[in-house]
Amino acid sequence: MTAAVDDIATIMLPERMDSVTASSVEQTLQAALKRGARIVVDGSAVTYMSAAGVRALAGVLHGAEAVGARVVFCRFGGAAADCLDVSGFSQLLDVAENVEQARARLEPRLGTTPSGRLHRRGATG
Repeated sequence: MTAAVDDIATIMLPERMDSVTASSVEQTLQAALKRGARIVVDGSAVTYMSAAGVRALAGVLHGAEAVGARVVFCRFGGAAADCLDVSGFSQLLDVAENVEQARARLEPRLGTTPSGRLHRRGATG
């Protein structure tokens, strides 16, 4: 399921992320990856994740980097969170605790553009 608010898409993952579902989930997520896209991937429904599920999320991470999209994952719990931790992917993925925190990470920040990081002409400091 996909919803969009303020140009940030939220995609809900299914209950199982395994060899049966991982390919279609990855295709859905990859289809949302457009240049500059901002996407929250909500893992709250995931109760089981295999290595195939982890590989699907890794593919999304690589796809996002290739097109300049930003993806924040959130609300993984139980065995799914354990799988991400054990595999080391929780260190590679941007993982937030909840949807609100994930959306906040995707909001534009002051000073993140090159011109925003430069001092104004004549400013000191």
